[in-house]
Amino acid sequence: MHSYLEFEKPVADLEGKVQELLVMQDKGEAVDVGDEIARLQSKADSALKDIYANLTPWHKTMVARHPDRPHFVDYVGALIDEFTPLSGDRKFADDEAIQAGFGRFRGRPVAVIGQEKGSDTESRIKHNFGMARPEGYRKAVRIMELAERFKMPLITFVDTAGAYPGIGAEERGQSEAIARSTDACLAMGMPNVALIIGEGGSGGAIAIAAANRVLMLEHSIYSVISPEGAASILWRDSTRAKDAATNMKITAQDLLQLGVIDRIVSEPVGGAHRAPDTVLERAGNMIADCLSEFDGMTPEEVRKARREKFLAIGRSL
Repeated sequence: MHSYLEFEKPVADLEGKVQELLVMQDKGEAVDVGDEIARLQSKADSALKDIYANLTPWHKTMVARHPDRPHFVDYVGALIDEFTPLSGDRKFADDEAIQAGFGRFRGRPVAVIGQEKGSDTESRIKHNFGMARPEGYRKAVRIMELAERFKMPLITFVDTAGAYPGIGAEERGQSEAIARSTDACLAMGMPNVALIIGEGGSGGAIAIAAANRVLMLEHSIYSVISPEGAASILWRDSTRAKDAATNMKITAQDLLQLGVIDRIVSEPVGGAHRAPDTVLERAGNMIADCLSEFDGMTPEEVRKARREKFLAIGRSL
């Protein structure tokens, strides 16, 4: 059973009727409802296609936050063989919001880092809803340094509303940890590819997304602050989040046009959560394609290409 967003109500109503007829059919309470089921399903598919062809930035924000979207664990399970997680920052503790380790991507040894939000109440609390503390970013730096030492490319999966803003996190140097993680990303001599799979919120996202290639799922978002936060600052009214989302240019399509990201992974009609296997395969193919662009390049050439990519942002708008 799908979990429907507010703007998907017309589809929810139609698919609800389809489910009712299917139940009646299974119980033998309906004579012949096959044609009616097919008609309603066709109508629901058409409505879904029309809705997703005209999504606003705020709608995309809602899709990016959909609880059923594939998470870090899904991407690792589908794309990374022999994944071996590493824990702890060797300074304070382990942060479950950031998952990291090593494995094989289509036969190639790689380092993997990503934010995990969790899929139910228990796992969301365990992973702090994907909001990392300083020890999470220090763990990420540790993995980047190991990847550099053992000459492995890095793949990161970004999905966070932002770094955790708690008192303890600030006391342990949250901003410094984010800065050092960003610096480590930019300094790598091995190629790195970042994929924004849901929300890419502020420095908490860019700390593991300062990569040679930055990819986004079609309905993901990438922003310096959440629409609600921006609305609270600009208009002192968080209910104007829809206006903020439009003005901030946070969608994959806007950011590709601005040169902030490099490529977009298309999603099935209805979002990644409706056909996760399709999205996982498309993401894997695009990551492989991006990594292949750096085959044969020296560490100096990889760093130079990354540096030029980021310096070019905003120069030719």
